Amino acid sequence: MSGLGRGAGQMMSYGAYHGVDGELFPRGLFGPRAAIEPLPLTQITEDVSHAWMRGSSADPAHSSTVPDPDKPAAYSWCKAPRLSGQPIEVGAIARQTVAGQALIADLVSVSGTNVRNCVIARLIETARIALAMEQWTRALRLSEPFCHNTRETPNGSYVGLVEAARGSLGHWMAVRDGRIERYQIIAPTTWNFSPRDSFDVGGPLEQALVGTDVGDAGPRAVAIQHIVRSFDPCMVCTAH
Repeated sequence: MSGLGRGAGQMMSYGAYHGVDGELFPRGLFGPRAAIEPLPLTQITEDVSHAWMRGSSADPAHSSTVPDPDKPAAYSWCKAPRLSGQPIEVGAIARQTVAGQALIADLVSVSGTNVRNCVIARLIETARIALAMEQWTRALRLSEPFCHNTRETPNGSYVGLVEAARGSLGHWMAVRDGRIERYQIIAPTTWNFSPRDSFDVGGPLEQALVGTDVGDAGPRAVAIQHIVRSFDPCMVCTAH
């Protein structure tokens, strides 16, 4: 499994499980220089050159999702999100790499992202969250208020960035006169399963599949299934 599905190497986390003492898993970008860097969040864009979608603004705060099933050269219902023009892998292995988890950091430094390392990262993360949940449960104060209600949302633009189980999830919303005027989502699988962009650069899954030995089984090869499933996809979310 360590030889299957090696990714491009750039990974991102929006940060997860925020508390009074900080984040359980910090936010950051793991780049090609094998270093953790700040996230240039204003550089998130969407490319639809190979998606069955009509062109709109590259900025998710102003883009729209309008299907175009007859679009030439398109082959996916998934848009191609990019960070500073680059495809980015998200998910458990990205969170644990950015967090500097010792075993994952060592595995990634030796063999990058691959099927084995993605599965190990998910197992380690499950154990870390289970331990943290014990502390969170003890901190609950059931008699105290737990929700802050607001009567109205002022006109303006809003962005919410959070880590879901499958990776970095972003919501962009515009509100006018008490109503939602625009709403755009970039789901974790949208990042991982992105098609090629206008520069013909594939997303993380496409790059991980390149060079896979499928033998006589062709598209039915088990190796393909291992690679696809290592990304923990949710195509329902991704197809907008």
